[in-house]
Amino acid sequence: MRALQSHNRYDYSPITRRPDFNWPEGKRLAVYLGFNIEHFEFGRGLGAKLAPSSEPDVLNFAWRDYGNRVGVWRCLELFDELKLPVGVLINTALYDYCPEVVAAFRRRGDEIIGHGHTNADRQGDLSEPDERALIAYCTERMAREEGRAPRGWLSPWISESAVTPDLLREAGYRYTLNWCHDDQPTRLRTRAGDLWAIPYPQEINDIPAIVARQRSAEAFADMIVDCYEEMVAQSARQPLVMGIALHPYLVGQPHRLRHLRRALRHIAQSGRAWWCTPGQILDHVEAIPAGAR
Repeated sequence: MRALQSHNRYDYSPITRRPDFNWPEGKRLAVYLGFNIEHFEFGRGLGAKLAPSSEPDVLNFAWRDYGNRVGVWRCLELFDELKLPVGVLINTALYDYCPEVVAAFRRRGDEIIGHGHTNADRQGDLSEPDERALIAYCTERMAREEGRAPRGWLSPWISESAVTPDLLREAGYRYTLNWCHDDQPTRLRTRAGDLWAIPYPQEINDIPAIVARQRSAEAFADMIVDCYEEMVAQSARQPLVMGIALHPYLVGQPHRLRHLRRALRHIAQSGRAWWCTPGQILDHVEAIPAGAR
């Protein structure tokens, strides 16, 4: 039989056979919020849907835009209430459409992470020159607006081409959130050197849970709590990362926000996790000597 095609980005490594280390304050579980703030083109392109519709798709566009007009502000109030840091994944189209949204998180000192220009398009559909240009544009725009270039990237729709990790590393990025293959940070090989993969969830993620699997707000909150409690127990053996992926047009809806508050309050009040951002995870693992992680 022929050998299976491989991505050649990393080698197999069982989590049970890795060096041990702690997160700051001796914590064993790192928890972060990956808060996706997105903008969609009207009349064309991709986007989560409440119901099938033809373009111009007023129903689904307006539902998603609720997140930028209302949901994001309700979520921000919750994050302030619980004093939680946030990893904010932004489309650069937000700088033109609703810059005050990004500014609100900037004032909090949250980490601003690259998420393409718009979630109406898939990054992986682009040619290599066009993909390089997209990354360059987003990086330059974010550096200009934020005063520093982003260090992390999540592709729109987590859509990669065969060279996306190479292009990100060549553009100066230090980590990607595209790969969900592990519960610890791992290194990806690229033609420009290593790129860290920080675990980003496809289970504790409101789009797959609520839109695809049609789980209720209560069930999604229970998933967050159950994942946290199980990973706290597992982290006695290995230090772990738990990401919580959220979108304001979903969890910013009042009936879902109430249950999200319950779940996040449970984690915050337990005191057993290190609340952080993906960039802080990167800083910590990069400071650990190579043989100790």
